[in-house]
Amino acid sequence: MSASLKYAVVERERRFIVASLPEPIAHSRDIVDRYVIGTRLRLREVREDDGTIARKLGHKVRLGTGPSEVACTNFYLDDAEWALLAVLPAKCLRKRRHIVRRDGFHLAIDEHEDGTLIAEIDDHDEPSDLVPEWLDVVDDVSGDEAWTGVSLAR
Repeated sequence: MSASLKYAVVERERRFIVASLPEPIAHSRDIVDRYVIGTRLRLREVREDDGTIARKLGHKVRLGTGPSEVACTNFYLDDAEWALLAVLPAKCLRKRRHIVRRDGFHLAIDEHEDGTLIAEIDDHDEPSDLVPEWLDVVDDVSGDEAWTGVSLAR
């Protein structure tokens, strides 16, 4: 049985390993993703620098053969819902997400615990090959399964 995409948002993301964080950083937040083993579910906890915490449950469905186009459905959880679901067996990924808005580009750059920087450009409904010249790209890993969140989680 295929999943309904009625309430999903389609993400078309390109991913790049980058050598450095570009300036200016609009804001940053800490993220812990828990990929529930045996499912397409992700529990995400987002901690803003002001102390605000948001927790949500996400479901991702691939639309093509690679990781660059997915349909995502998310909803927010209260503390009791989070506590109930957070005990499910999962692989975790911790990162600090930096948001950069510059020259018409809106990028999320994830700084992983080992120092690796992965930039994501969401093309929304307008597929593009444009990459800002100021982004210090080491490698385009958009189609590489090894660089998806679930693959990086431990």
